[in-house]
Amino acid sequence: MEIRIVENISLTDIKADVLILPFTEDYKGSVYAGLDDETAGLIKHVLDTKEFTGKHTELTLLHTKTGRVVLVGLGKAEQLTAERLRRVGGKVFISKYLKGHEVISAALSAAIFKELRILDGAQHSAAFYFVEGGVLSSYEFRRYKRPEKDQPQSLKTLTVLDAAQSDNSADSMKWLDTVIPAVSFARDLVNTPSSDMTPTILAETAKSLSGKLVKVNILDAWDAKKEGMWSYLSVSKGSAEPPKFIVIEYYGGPVKMPPVAIIGKSITFDSGGLSLKPADGMEKMKYDMAGGAAALGIIKAASELSLDINLVAVLPATENMPGGNATRPGDVVTAITGKTIEILNTDAEGRLVLADAIGYAIKHYKPAVIIDMATLTGACSIALGNEAIAMMGNNEALMDELKKASKETYERVWQMPLYEEYKDYLKSDIADIKNIGGRTGGLVTAAYFLSEFVTDTPWVHLDIASTAFADKDKPYIRKGATGIGVRLIMNYLLNRHD
Repeated sequence: MEIRIVENISLTDIKADVLILPFTEDYKGSVYAGLDDETAGLIKHVLDTKEFTGKHTELTLLHTKTGRVVLVGLGKAEQLTAERLRRVGGKVFISKYLKGHEVISAALSAAIFKELRILDGAQHSAAFYFVEGGVLSSYEFRRYKRPEKDQPQSLKTLTVLDAAQSDNSADSMKWLDTVIPAVSFARDLVNTPSSDMTPTILAETAKSLSGKLVKVNILDAWDAKKEGMWSYLSVSKGSAEPPKFIVIEYYGGPVKMPPVAIIGKSITFDSGGLSLKPADGMEKMKYDMAGGAAALGIIKAASELSLDINLVAVLPATENMPGGNATRPGDVVTAITGKTIEILNTDAEGRLVLADAIGYAIKHYKPAVIIDMATLTGACSIALGNEAIAMMGNNEALMDELKKASKETYERVWQMPLYEEYKDYLKSDIADIKNIGGRTGGLVTAAYFLSEFVTDTPWVHLDIASTAFADKDKPYIRKGATGIGVRLIMNYLLNRHD
């Protein structure tokens, strides 16, 4: 969808299939007065008769001589937040009024936002958040569906009228035009069945991002052996699909600037290995590469925006399958750091691949910070439901920056502890560490395991297991992959302080 910003044009002069007019509750202002004259008083009539009151997410369609007009309720002005605006935008864009057979262009009037000074002082304008929710809600995954004979066309253009509440409105809309497609890109990767999203295909997808500022390097099993990444390789042993250790470099900042390392868990299908998962729900295990998909989305968006920062994304891609060569519970492997790991449960494989990915990033790039994103533990859902990302790390300043980005994007994080006592949960009788610490504290002991491979590098672990895939529709996120992490990390990178 192309997003355009137009200033100083009358509502009666704009050419669009649908005109969107937001209202707060009982708003009687004059910003739409000129248009009301052109619509024979229809707007005033539905307001006076209380057929439309402006309640949150209330929608009313008017057919006028100038075209279709959708009245949108924002709710009470004093209760409006960025998130409430996203939700209203999401409701409008998936409504039948914008999904009609002849709707390929729409226009949004932002005049009321300016008149009522809604969200003045926010990072972006009120129109930004409204459009953000709308565009996010418009995502559809139709790769495997045959086109319907009477399938409505998708909205192609959105014109935002009088959007400017600050000097950066054009940059904000460019941000939407770049970051939201990157979210959709990540969602497509996660929604794709694992038969069509193998480690090899994921590596080819990564290569497609190559460009002037982006370099992609793919390590195969032999390369990983030379690096001593036996922890990563242990997960791949039961699969017929070859592992692909994907490394992507983006250089938008000074050459000597240490990069931000984004580590994305990339298990393209997780059966649990010999510690086999229950059959019920196993079809969703294609989403176990959601961290890697988000990392690719971040690289895509950062390069298209030419952010003045250096990044390295590491995606340890493999399947986790049972088989005659599969790693057995009780086996001991050695990570890239030389630390030995006793594998008690092959379904705790994410931490095994991340340990080597973190070690590789530190060894070869000496990053300024490390952020790993992983669908790591079922315990995350037990602790936080499906509403927040569990966050743990060794650097409070870094976690505070991510909390700030979290509040802005509503990709919420919740900090959990990493007490030194959790190390005792992971003591092994025969190796340096074991890969599970038992049922108690499973969310935090998984993160503590990773901390053993980080050394002194500032690091944050984001467990996205409960937020990367939605089992039902949400206000502006459809059922399926959510693409979580792309907007969060992009906002962090935009506002990052060295």
